[in-house]
Amino acid sequence: MLAVQQLEAGYGESVILRGVTLQVRPGQVVCLLGRNGVGKTTLMKSIMGVIKARKGTVAYKGSDLTKRAPGQRAKKGIGYVPQGREVFAQLTVFENVLLGLEASTAKRKTIPESAIAKFPVLQAMYGRRGGDLSGGQQQQLAFARALASEPDLLLLDEPCEGIQPSIVDDIRDVIRSIKADGKTAILLVEQSLEFVKSVGDYFYILEKGAVAWEGSLGDLNDEVIRHYLTV
Repeated sequence: MLAVQQLEAGYGESVILRGVTLQVRPGQVVCLLGRNGVGKTTLMKSIMGVIKARKGTVAYKGSDLTKRAPGQRAKKGIGYVPQGREVFAQLTVFENVLLGLEASTAKRKTIPESAIAKFPVLQAMYGRRGGDLSGGQQQQLAFARALASEPDLLLLDEPCEGIQPSIVDDIRDVIRSIKADGKTAILLVEQSLEFVKSVGDYFYILEKGAVAWEGSLGDLNDEVIRHYLTV
């Protein structure tokens, strides 16, 4: 589904990612872990094309996307829920979700029921402006917007950051339901170990911009956590 090979990227003269290689298989939930500042968000932005790769490749379904613009990658079937949500504050909830259709390859004109059904509370808020929602509601809105294009790969960057526990539970349930459907793979950045262990299939840990460890849930033991993740 997704194959990143020897990716190098950064900002200005600074190199943040150093030879990152990872893959996401169809239907998998792959979790990207690491302490603050190791390059997780930079990697997500590089996969989406928001940051250009200096070296290495990003391939999706066997097609090289390394030089493709973010919009082209979205139309190939990659959905993105960025850190900070990036909801359009002056647009209504309905208009925000509708914008997700711009990335749809099926040229849909209506929001698919499967996208909004996962966050039913949003339908009652269709007429409200995105900027008037709580942080948790905005997170649900950003998630629904990404699902509107019915992507085959979903990039989720810190979806539980700064939101109330009940909505964290809702997001966990949505990820589990997507995983159960088996149609959409997920690459997830999340700080909560409890959360990633409850949804993840495979794990990568970044350290100083490089993959320092990878393995399955059974391999993610206390020694690995203490060495790579404990602050």
